[in-house]
Amino acid sequence: MSIPLTLGAPHRPDPQALVAGLLQQRCHTAAEASSCPDAVTTGPPVIDASVLASVRTEQNFGRIVVELDIDPDDLRKDRHASYEVVRYHVNVREDTLAEATSLRLPSPLVIFPDLTEGDVMETVTAIVDAHRTPGFGAWESPRRIADVLAVVAHAEVGFSARARSGEEVLAILAATVAALRGDDILRALAAPDVGALIALRPEAAEAVRTVLLGIEVDDAVGAHAVLLAAGLLGVGSV
Repeated sequence: MSIPLTLGAPHRPDPQALVAGLLQQRCHTAAEASSCPDAVTTGPPVIDASVLASVRTEQNFGRIVVELDIDPDDLRKDRHASYEVVRYHVNVREDTLAEATSLRLPSPLVIFPDLTEGDVMETVTAIVDAHRTPGFGAWESPRRIADVLAVVAHAEVGFSARARSGEEVLAILAATVAALRGDDILRALAAPDVGALIALRPEAAEAVRTVLLGIEVDDAVGAHAVLLAAGLLGVGSV
């Protein structure tokens, strides 16, 4: 059953509802995490757990997403960094999926499976059934992305994504809208209808963002510029 996402006039009351806090800057060092860009599209940065564990001076990183590249218990040892974990991210293979879904963590967990292994829909369904959130990269094959979205579009856990460019961010947004409306996801990925995204009413944009939790990017400034040029930030946005 599809969810009707009403299209309205381009001048909506909240032109930033679709992209506010959407972009999650990927930070490879503590210094990068301390100097993340500040814009309407800025969401919590993504920082490796090993980076946080290596901090030896008192630092406050605020709200962050932690990528688990070490045992979560190691984060509790000799901790100098302070932060609030919004979500955890973890990359898994088919043989480590069950272990990941059984992790006990104080914040929600997003699982990024290897979509080249096994049946995509079965893998994503297993993640959703475990009350975890699936994640995927925008560079995956369109068919695999469509299969993921077919499962998560109406699941309560939502999903997160990764993108290498602002153009991939637009493709993910368009595909999410298509999945919620029951439209052609593959077409939306190949040719995002930016006009339709701009025309979404605020309640429809909010519906999209309850499903799409965030998009991890290496260059949040560049992705922000693409969204601005596309008209998704409204006049005068920074």
